[in-house]
This record gives sequence, C-alpha cells and structure tokens, in this order.
Amino acid sequence: MSDTTQGVPFDARALTEPVDPADAKAFAAELSRRHPRTSTAAVLGVVAVVAVALVLVVVGGGVLFAVGALIADGSANAGGLIPLIGAAIIGGGLVWAVAAYLRAQRVRRYRLDRFARANGMSYLPAQSTPARPGMIFGLGHSRRAEDILRGEAPRFAEFANYEYTTGSGKHKTTHRWGYVAIRLDAPLPHIVLDATGNNSVFGSNLPVGFRRDQRLSLEGDFDEHFALYCPEGYEQDALYLFTPDIMARFLDHAGQLDVEIVDDWMFLYTRRKVTTLDPATWAWLFSVVGALIGKLDQWGRWRDDRLTGALRPVAAGVAPALSAAPALTPPRGVAAPGRRLRRRFPWLVLVAVIAGVAFFVLDVLGSGG
Repeated sequence: MSDTTQGVPFDARALTEPVDPADAKAFAAELSRRHPRTSTAAVLGVVAVVAVALVLVVVGGGVLFAVGALIADGSANAGGLIPLIGAAIIGGGLVWAVAAYLRAQRVRRYRLDRFARANGMSYLPAQSTPARPGMIFGLGHSRRAEDILRGEAPRFAEFANYEYTTGSGKHKTTHRWGYVAIRLDAPLPHIVLDATGNNSVFGSNLPVGFRRDQRLSLEGDFDEHFALYCPEGYEQDALYLFTPDIMARFLDHAGQLDVEIVDDWMFLYTRRKVTTLDPATWAWLFSVVGALIGKLDQWGRWRDDRLTGALRPVAAGVAPALSAAPALTPPRGVAAPGRRLRRRFPWLVLVAVIAGVAFFVLDVLGSGG
C-alpha cells in the first residue's frame, strides 16, 4: 500500500482511465474461475434485476393492452398492433438494462483490481461472514463484505463495504457500513472512540451502546470530538495508548470515523462506502491510514500487568530450568476484564417491543368485542 505520509502519492489512474470492454470481460471470466461463489452471488443479483424488470413488463404490457383495446374501437388492426409493439419496446429495454448492469459491474471490478495492483494491494470481490472481531461483524444475518482491497505493507490493512440484515419480512432492515481494518502488533484492551461528528439527533450511530461508567475523559478538546470507552480498571492503559501525539492524529485525520480497538485489530467505521471509484475518497482514506500507521508501533510495546500474576514458578524438581521467578515483563495478551467492553442494555428496544405487544393485545381484544 502506498505510503502517503512519506510524500509518495497513491496511483489513482485505474479508477478513471478508459477501460477496454474486452479486457473487463476477460477479467470477469477469470474472476469467475477464481471465485465461483462470488459469481453465484452476482448471478442472483442479476436475477433480482430481471425479476423487477419483468414486473415492469407485465404492468406496462397491461397498460398498453388496455390502451390498444380502447383504440381498437375505432380501428381493430391498429389497436391489435399497439400491445405487441409496446411489449417489444419494453422487452428490448429489459435486455439493454441487464446488459448495461453487467457491463458496469465488470468495469467496476476491473478498475478496483487494477487500482489495488497499482498500490501494492489485492482485490477480492466479496466474502460471506468475514471473520473479524469488530462490533458490526457479529450482528444480524446475511453478513457480507464486498469490494475488498487488502494491503500487507507497511502493515496489514483491509478496505471493504459491508452489510448485514436484521429482522425478517416487513420488518427486515439492511444495514450498510464501510470499514477499514488495520492489524496491530499485539492484542490491546477493548477501546471504542465514538465520533460525535457523525452522530444523529438520536445520539450515537454505532450499532451497539456501551455502559456510561466506562467513559473516559481525555485532556484537551479530544472529548468534543470523541467519546472514548475503555474497560473498567484500564483507564491508565488507555492514557498510555492515547498519548497527546496520537490523539492529535485521530483529531486531524479521523474525526468523522468511529474507531474500535479489539484484540489485535483497529477498525475504522463509516456509514458511507469505503471502496468506491472516487479518487478523492481513496486519497482521504490513504491519508487517514498513513497518519495512524505511523504511530502504531509504540502500541506494540504495551503489556497487560494483570497477566504477570498468572505467571508462577514451576514446582521444584519438575522443571529446574523453568523454576526461576516470574518474568518482569508480562506476555502479550489482555486479561479477561479488558477484552470486551460491557454493553448498555437496549431499554428503548425493550420499550418498543412491550408497546408493540400491548397494541397487538388491545387490538385483538377490541376485535373480539
């Protein structure tokens, strides 16, 4: 991945340069061979487009038939041709729409793959239920990441669009996110930075809430831009990790992003798409990642002192070489209390459910009376 922090601009030409349709088609065929499951999902998407178009054909054909019937009162021959002509026009439009959709998908994926290669990354069209520990990845069902770009240097970073579904039937909702995942050198306490700049009138836009007694206030104007949550008892550790220079990086570059540090990952979340064909979006993302990566090495030196107490000398006569006093430096890892933040109970959801049940019961009783 190109390092914008060292004055080397990323190469965005693949996002805007003209594309030879033959090259895009050949790439699509190769992608189908390498990722057959992704191709199946793409086919299902086309089927959905065709289904909607067929509905339009039926409705439009019915309207044209009705118009033709009216005209047939004056001229039987002309009236009989109108529905046929209309159906042919709609059918042709359907074929054109599906072909245009497929071309656009091929070109989009071809551009993203070329862009990834030009910047030292790889491209994966989609992945079902990605194995990531972040808060958005364990919610709902039908979880899917799309247009995934991964870079390995200077450290692993992944850019992707993600969606999951909650509810079913009329109450089904699809939630869409964009995320950047950055691999850290060691597991860290679970810390969340809830950006205030992207909140709504109803409060945080995060999909889960955290108990307020885990909120930690930091110096300067950091609290005006982020609400920082860390596990109880890990306040000093959070202060060690979020030194003034690192806080400045987050304020200057990631003020509109929600941040989660969990296990040995850091996630940046946004409600907008992350992987796009917009060079300006990529310039912003690369500047954010480049600025943060430059400060993450010092996090790799953090150790959880609570793990030192777990080290015990081996009993005499069992393993003399290991019977020395416990090491002064704890091993990498996080003690159980620091691995996950405690979530806030969703009282509003409970109230909504109770209200819904109450209205249903009242409606049934009223109908019975």
